[in-house]
Amino acid sequence: MNLIKKIVILTGAGISAESGIKTFRDSGGLWENYKIEDVASPEGFKKNPDLVYDFYNQRRRQLQSCKPNDAHRALTDLEKEFDVTIITQNVDNLHEKAGSKHIIHIHGELNKVRSIQNPHLILDWEKDLTQDDRGPHGESLRPHIVWFGESVLDMDKAIEATRRADIFIVIGTSLQVFPAAGLVHYLNFEVQKYLIDPHVEKISTVSGFEKISEKASIGVPLLVKKLMNGKS
Repeated sequence: MNLIKKIVILTGAGISAESGIKTFRDSGGLWENYKIEDVASPEGFKKNPDLVYDFYNQRRRQLQSCKPNDAHRALTDLEKEFDVTIITQNVDNLHEKAGSKHIIHIHGELNKVRSIQNPHLILDWEKDLTQDDRGPHGESLRPHIVWFGESVLDMDKAIEATRRADIFIVIGTSLQVFPAAGLVHYLNFEVQKYLIDPHVEKISTVSGFEKISEKASIGVPLLVKKLMNGKS
């Protein structure tokens, strides 16, 4: 009896960029008009909560019109033959929209909010959020986003999944953002490792990875086909 192999996938901004999700490094779009510290830090939220609410309301509205691309969709095919866990640095819900089942959001989720008083109280949220909105017991609410200076979410789950991986795939991230980049240190020596990024030749911080120099929508379907055909 063959055991089902476990695939762990770490995704970053590169997989969602082709769906129209902007990053801080992009020119144009939502992010260019804001300083990171003003909209993505506890200090910025304390200083001007309305600005922060408005910023994430814009992003939430933008997300409603974004759809999964070929990379997101290809990953769902792996679940037909493998035990798949996706660890994502992205706050969008494109993996969910594509149909992936097991996702760990270490940087939070745009379509959720949480209580300021009780961080364990997390609510689904798709409309605009204002200072007047309250939780079920009158709690003040904030975006369920990990800001600079805050601890990432569910890192223990991400580490445990990585330790159990038979295959580890990195998509659309340069492995420069910690602690997510540190997950590679929890891999077993014999794990098959793949890195998909159009600028893969510039990523010199990893060794032992099979590198695929393609954008996610091309590279991911190619690798998925290879794995599904048992050619890995």
